[in-house]
Amino acid sequence: MVKIVLKDLKKSYGNVVACDIDFLEIKDKEFFTFLGPSGSGKTTTLRIIAGFIEPDAGEIYIDDKLITGIPPEKRNMAMVFQSYALFPHMNVFDNVAFGLTLKKLPKEEIKKKVKNALELVRLSGLEDRYPRQLSGGQQQRVAVARAIVMEPDVLLFDEPLSNLDAKLREAVRFELRELQKKLGITSIYVTHDQAEALVISDRIAVMNEGKIIQVGSPIEIYEKPESKFIADFIGISSFIEGKIIDIDEEGLAILESEDGIKIKAICGKAEKGVKAFLALRPEYVEIFPAKERSGINVFEGEIKRLAYLGDTIDYRVSLGKWEIRVRDVPTRIFKPGEKVGLWLNPKKCVLITH
Repeated sequence: MVKIVLKDLKKSYGNVVACDIDFLEIKDKEFFTFLGPSGSGKTTTLRIIAGFIEPDAGEIYIDDKLITGIPPEKRNMAMVFQSYALFPHMNVFDNVAFGLTLKKLPKEEIKKKVKNALELVRLSGLEDRYPRQLSGGQQQRVAVARAIVMEPDVLLFDEPLSNLDAKLREAVRFELRELQKKLGITSIYVTHDQAEALVISDRIAVMNEGKIIQVGSPIEIYEKPESKFIADFIGISSFIEGKIIDIDEEGLAILESEDGIKIKAICGKAEKGVKAFLALRPEYVEIFPAKERSGINVFEGEIKRLAYLGDTIDYRVSLGKWEIRVRDVPTRIFKPGEKVGLWLNPKKCVLITH
């Protein structure tokens, strides 16, 4: 069992707070991701865990053992870097075997371990190639093989897919996820790519300005963002600002916008009289011809512009003073200036009070 606990962890550079985490527990065999924009503190946090950066204060535990102050080479962790950090003068075999060679293991044992690691990342037969002879995806797999061959307690990933093209990055996400589950190694991943985090993670910690804003499963983070920052940073959201004027008998909150639009939404933690933002995901807004339907959360808007994306159409629709993003299949196409009906699903409207 390998769980990691961070307590009162702090790191600043002058007036810039790079890491300020009160408490975080990463579970055994979990694929845990730190997600945030550039400068949010996610890489600093990862490097503190690895031992590459010394925190100003705080404690790090692995299975209740305090490791703060223990040098990186004695933490039994392995890191996959963004640059892969492969030795250009060494072939694949020697790159993967490098750490084992430093440990002075017997040659036959090294050969066996390297063979197994290369099989796991599907690079068998490429032992004699040099990094310059490999594709970006293959180089990334060599870096992963070099990490797992050490049989670490914890795997650390510092934006390892950033240098890959979009299609390859999408494929490798699934490969990493499957490999981690097969090995059962507690893994910590850092990325600024929201889709990447949603695909590979058991849980995600969203960071901003050195602090963890929310921790949850990918579904929780996407469907129930606890702040406007998260709703805006992860995926696409439209926002309507207003005040909660009532909570009806069904437990739905009624938000009245600044321009008088009244919208029902799941209440959550919201209270009557509180100012709030209503966050709307474009896939949860239905669009149809004007006056075709009526009822709760049905409104009339006007198409301002649209983008044809092949499998979907991305509409920008004005609703009062607000702009609403809507995604729809291209079975029918509304034109700019056309009046349309919108239904905002109350069960998918998220109220955010901070």
